[in-house]
Amino acid sequence: MIRRTSQAFVAASILFSLVLIMVYSNLSLETTSRHRVPAEESPKGTETPGHTSRIALKPSAPQAAIDPVLRNISAIANLRLAFPQNGAYWNRLLYGGLQQLEEAGFTLDYKAQGTRCREVNHEVLQINVHDFAAYPKIHQEFVRGLKCRHARLLIDQPRKCVADEGADGNHTFLLFAVKSVPSNFRQRQAVRETWGQGGMYHGGLSVRTVFLLASSSLEDPDLTALLSFEAEHFGDVLQWDFEDSLFNLTLKMYAFLEWSLENCPHVSFVFSGDDDVFVNTPAMLSYLRSLKASEASQAYVGHVISSAGAHRDPNNKYYIPLSFFDGSYPSYVGGGGILIGGAMLKSLHLIATLIPLFPIDDVYVGMCFKALGVSPQAHGGFHTFDIRQQDRENVCVHKELIMTHQRTPHEIKRLWKGIHSPLLAC
Repeated sequence: MIRRTSQAFVAASILFSLVLIMVYSNLSLETTSRHRVPAEESPKGTETPGHTSRIALKPSAPQAAIDPVLRNISAIANLRLAFPQNGAYWNRLLYGGLQQLEEAGFTLDYKAQGTRCREVNHEVLQINVHDFAAYPKIHQEFVRGLKCRHARLLIDQPRKCVADEGADGNHTFLLFAVKSVPSNFRQRQAVRETWGQGGMYHGGLSVRTVFLLASSSLEDPDLTALLSFEAEHFGDVLQWDFEDSLFNLTLKMYAFLEWSLENCPHVSFVFSGDDDVFVNTPAMLSYLRSLKASEASQAYVGHVISSAGAHRDPNNKYYIPLSFFDGSYPSYVGGGGILIGGAMLKSLHLIATLIPLFPIDDVYVGMCFKALGVSPQAHGGFHTFDIRQQDRENVCVHKELIMTHQRTPHEIKRLWKGIHSPLLAC
């Protein structure tokens, strides 16, 4: 009797377990079916004029691996609308990268780079750029190193945005990122003694300054020892291991974005400017404090250049061959001085990994903001192309402006002393 009861109990247990397994399996299948996105179905809102349903998040791509900037793929659509798909080398690189991104399910390893990024095979270059041999030397060098992004940092300032001992908080309100070259010590020193002075300003606003440098060419004197002393003494020099040149300013900007995200991730605003500009720091801080939160978060401010296009004259400083780039420039802020909201830096860096480097840095920054759907904001206080000749010695005019370009070290010091003089009556 006991044996029969035991056998009946075992049979009932097995039957009950099978029922539970079947119910659980049906529930799992139903849940999976309900949440699965068909491969041929694009997520809502991804269709764009002239390009429907091709851009789609692949089911195989884990959602956590998709950056928020790419999850809203309007940035990809913006790039396709802004730049034509044609035979120019830069355009082909852009569309090739977008296609690879789609095929990878919108996952992006933005730090990945091969150890041999520089193209040294002349035949490869000649096949891809039919008139490469006719390019000026600076253009040839740029094309050879177009895929090189992650340069070695020779001089670092990892504690630049760390609060001074005894200071409250650990937040930098405004970071001056000043583009310079190794030989421009006088310009850097004039900035240090005037508008680039770091410290706490009125209202407890923390201001910091870094100078962005690359390496001198082999034809120039070796200033390594002097730069090392300068960096140690002032604590404001950043230097990367690539040649300082006009066309490498874009690479310098990209390198700075990487550095700032690691070392100043909570900065409120960044001013990227040349070492020969004059900045009215109190006026800039006053303007920044006046911004609404929504304006500050998407700030891209300065002297806006609209309806610009590539120069096709080989004798022009900013010459761009048609075989390299074919299209129009977006509206952009002149590179003499650009104000950027700190909240934009991460998105700006990520989108920059999708867009091939461009020889002109301020145009490139404009391309990145165009992709992000952020328009440049014109401000009358920024003068990338200087002011009227008759006003250039007028201190009262400069007291009302935020930035003027170009000024010698002597002029920078004179103007700074003038706008702060108690004797000034404007």
